[in-house]
Amino acid sequence: MAFDGCQKIWMNGELVDFADAKIHVLSHVIHYGSGVFEGLRCYDNRRIGPAIFRLKEHTHRLFNSAKVLRMEIPYSEEEINEAIKATLQANGLRSAYIRPLVYRGMGTLGVDPVPCPVDVAIAAWSWGAYLGEEALAQGIDVRVSSWTRMAPNTFPALVKATANYLNSQLIRMEANIDGYTEGIALDTNGNVCEGSGENVFIVYDGKLFTPPLGSSVLKGITRDCIMILAREMGLEVHEHVIPREMLYHAEEVFFSGSAAEVTPIRSVDRIAVGDGKAGPVALELQKRFFAIVNGEEEDRYGWLTPVG
Repeated sequence: MAFDGCQKIWMNGELVDFADAKIHVLSHVIHYGSGVFEGLRCYDNRRIGPAIFRLKEHTHRLFNSAKVLRMEIPYSEEEINEAIKATLQANGLRSAYIRPLVYRGMGTLGVDPVPCPVDVAIAAWSWGAYLGEEALAQGIDVRVSSWTRMAPNTFPALVKATANYLNSQLIRMEANIDGYTEGIALDTNGNVCEGSGENVFIVYDGKLFTPPLGSSVLKGITRDCIMILAREMGLEVHEHVIPREMLYHAEEVFFSGSAAEVTPIRSVDRIAVGDGKAGPVALELQKRFFAIVNGEEEDRYGWLTPVG
């Protein structure tokens, strides 16, 4: 099964069997993409047992996303946090990817979503490295997408909305069809934005750069962790507009994200990045990140929430 270990799904306050987790075909979200979601991971931490990575921050972002779409979530943030823990426990998962989803259910099918109920679901399943285990060690090949990220004041880039990810699907499909693992989208000014579901970092002249929030990027929670760990390593970190050509000049390029974690990029548009393999900065950040989430080192930043 693609959703390995997902036997129970939390829906509107109840744990239901995987096969019974259904919505009506006339639900508003299916027709208009009226939903928001999160993606976060639980790690089998050797110090404290199964632990959720930055649970409170992900849930808070879910509520902020819903706020912009004028969706009143019928639960508190703490109730959602507890529901996520309950979902993991019900499935007996020690290591998992978690998907909370808030969506407009069946009510009317006019564009105005307000008459439709706001429903909530939480699923969790075993899911390894998003872009492949080899990608973490060896790096991946990416292309600059022909699809541009949304312009300011069209779609809310800081909102993790289901509708935004049609753009992401186009980026990813194009890259895969052309023989790349992933794509990097530019913003409407032609500057580097993000991958289909990942934030982008580059090492340039020994400094770490990532696009600013004004470049239509999602305010990634793993992105924030990478900046913290990089400063801990003594690197200068800059949120700065990145011209496309800096991807080709950079010593290193890598992705970050809840699913992608820290994934090095070895080439962009068939142009080798640095030595054409995973770079030392990305690998060191990856090492430090996994050391914390897996329990090899103490959780000095309070990023982990025990499930039990």
